[in-house]
Parts: sequence; structure tokens; C-alpha cells
Amino acid sequence: MNIIEKIEKEQLEKLSSGKQMPDFNPGDTIKVDVKVVEGTRERIQAFEGVCIARGGKGINKSFTVRKISYGEGVERVFPLFSPKISSITLVRKGKVRRAKLYYLRDRRGKAARIVEKIEVKKKTNEKNDIASLSKDKVTETVSKSKNVVDKKPEIKTEDKKD
Repeated sequence: MNIIEKIEKEQLEKLSSGKQMPDFNPGDTIKVDVKVVEGTRERIQAFEGVCIARGGKGINKSFTVRKISYGEGVERVFPLFSPKISSITLVRKGKVRRAKLYYLRDRRGKAARIVEKIEVKKKTNEKNDIASLSKDKVTETVSKSKNVVDKKPEIKTEDKKD
């Protein structure tokens, strides 16, 4: 590791110490809160759109966000470790197959939509739940289930006589 990499690593730790950066990729809809200075006043302005690209390496990482504002496409490139960025919030994950989504510039309306990536939670297995119970409780549940008699109505069919 040379001197420049050491200095970059120190600066990276210093800039990212107070912030929490979510793990986002191109295709994800994100909300970037940007600090805007107007004269002597400072306020936070939200820029919400689709991340269409990520680039750079180390302290020079950046990402591009695209949104439609009053019918016009607006793109903005943000340095990831900029002090102007107050926070980044992940709104929804997108399901895409590319790293750069520049093709969205030519699309309009429904054609510019990105399908949401739905993460499925694993179901709990009932067998594991029963195994975790004590042996006494297991025998009680088994005995109770054996004592219960399911009474189903009998269906009688009559033979047709011709």
C-alpha cells in the first residue's frame, strides 16, 4: 500500500464515520438529501429518483440519479462521500440486468419502469418448532392429536336399478 492509498483510506474513514450509507445498486430508487446553501441559510433538499450508474473507486466513488421533473428528465451525479450529502435512503430495490441504465434516457412512460425486486422471507418449518419443544410437551401434543377423532359424514350412494 503506497502513501496515496493510505491517505485516501484515512480520509475515507473520516468522511464516512458519521454517515450510514445503504447498499444500493443501479436500478434502485433512492432519495438523496442534499444540503443547499442559500445566502446565509442552509436547508436540506430531497432528490428522489432511480440510480442509473455507479462509478469510481475509493474516495472518488460516485453515482448518477435520474428523475422526471415536470415532464423533463433530470440527472444528477453525486460523489458518494461528499459533505454536501446529508443522507441517502433506499426507497425500493430494482430488478435489472445491467450496470449502466443509460437506455432509460430514451424511454418514456411505462417503458421506463423498472420491476421491483421482492425479497422472499424463509418460512419457519413446523418440524423444527416441534423439535425445539421439550419431550413432555411433544408427547402431550401427540396424545391429544390421537385422542381427537375426526368424524366425517358418510356419504351413501344408492345403486341404480334398471
